[in-house]
Amino acid sequence: MRKNQNLIWLLITGSVVGALAILLMKMGNPPNMGICVACFIRDTAGALGFDGAPPVQYIRPEIAGLLLGSFVIAHARKEFRSFGGSSPLVRFVIAFFVMFGALVFLGCPLRMILRLAAGDLNALVGLAGFASGIAVGSIWLRKGFTLGRACDQPSTSGFIMPAIALTLLAFLVIRPAFIKFSAEGPGSMHAPVLASFAAALLIAALAQRSRMCMAGGIRDMILIKNPNLLLGYIAVFAAALIANIATGGFKLGFEGQPIAHTNHLWNFLGMSLVGYGSSLLGGCPLRQVIMAGEGNSDAGICVLGFLAGGAAAHNFGAAASAAGVPLNGQIAVAAGLVVLSCAAALCTFERKAGTL
Repeated sequence: MRKNQNLIWLLITGSVVGALAILLMKMGNPPNMGICVACFIRDTAGALGFDGAPPVQYIRPEIAGLLLGSFVIAHARKEFRSFGGSSPLVRFVIAFFVMFGALVFLGCPLRMILRLAAGDLNALVGLAGFASGIAVGSIWLRKGFTLGRACDQPSTSGFIMPAIALTLLAFLVIRPAFIKFSAEGPGSMHAPVLASFAAALLIAALAQRSRMCMAGGIRDMILIKNPNLLLGYIAVFAAALIANIATGGFKLGFEGQPIAHTNHLWNFLGMSLVGYGSSLLGGCPLRQVIMAGEGNSDAGICVLGFLAGGAAAHNFGAAASAAGVPLNGQIAVAAGLVVLSCAAALCTFERKAGTL
């Protein structure tokens, strides 16, 4: 019975996420980007002045809503727990490079599914890369990879990310002079604040309840042949596909897709890096944000790693655009794959040696 209830929650969560993503896009969010955790964290980094890319500067209320929504529902369900301390610096570095991969592909796993539901076949290449990266990460998991045990921490640790979310909301509403807002480009496209925030609260509540995670779904299929977690993202795809067809937002093909490029190699490798890193971290970017709201400071470290990676990708000229992937982006993805492999090998060796 409990298994069936979990499956129902996954299907409900995925359907709501897919429908709300298209609704937010129709209300002003960028094309095929109704919700994108990576892009929205990147935009927030830009608004805070962490990079100098004027087209991508806006404090996305969706990120604050995801953090606060999971925080509230975790408390309501008595599941809030302040814990962490599992290789925080390693987690930060992995998350940092995951963001480079996402911004070379131009989207997180959630946006990848939303792009596919809009007919963008470049996302199919990304999906193949994402699954391949998780497959490589799963090899390390089989070999005994671990980032070590987390432990209980003072309650203050668990409240830090929700407090940051509240601060970001305050900055968005008050608009102090040091916060930047795009006048053009993706950062200038956004749904009304209240609509975005309310949608994110609902998504967070459902995602916290269902534990939806695309990286976890593919990992479970590989390691234990269990497809359950994937049902959530299948529902995202189905709901978004129906909404796109109904509203005329479906366009099948590789060329001319919004905020996308057709460099298949780097679409594949960028999402390979995202999948690889997500499998090592124990969750995709959406799942990390949800867990950070639940009091998991290790997930909070990952979110901060995403923030730093998003800023660095633009400061270093590594982020892709519709024109393609710059050389710096290609180097960053290659370096990320090497760094993650070194981290995986060292952590696995230490585990086998009994020192971790």
